[in-house]
Amino acid sequence: MPPLELTVTGMSCGGCSNAVKRVIEKLEGVESCLADHQTDKVTVNGNGYDEKLVCDAITKAGLAVQP
Repeated sequence: MPPLELTVTGMSCGGCSNAVKRVIEKLEGVESCLADHQTDKVTVNGNGYDEKLVCDAITKAGLAVQP
């Protein structure tokens, strides 16, 4: 499965990036996640994860996924 690259707004510091990373890496099928608050980019790697669940987890963390 190719990496999922998302633009996420609301990450203002390294703590925000780490929170997003922790939430996403708990999801089934996710092997790793990189979150960078400086570029607003989140990259998810793995096999069999559900993109909607990834986006929902980000939203529940209080951030917004841009189309």
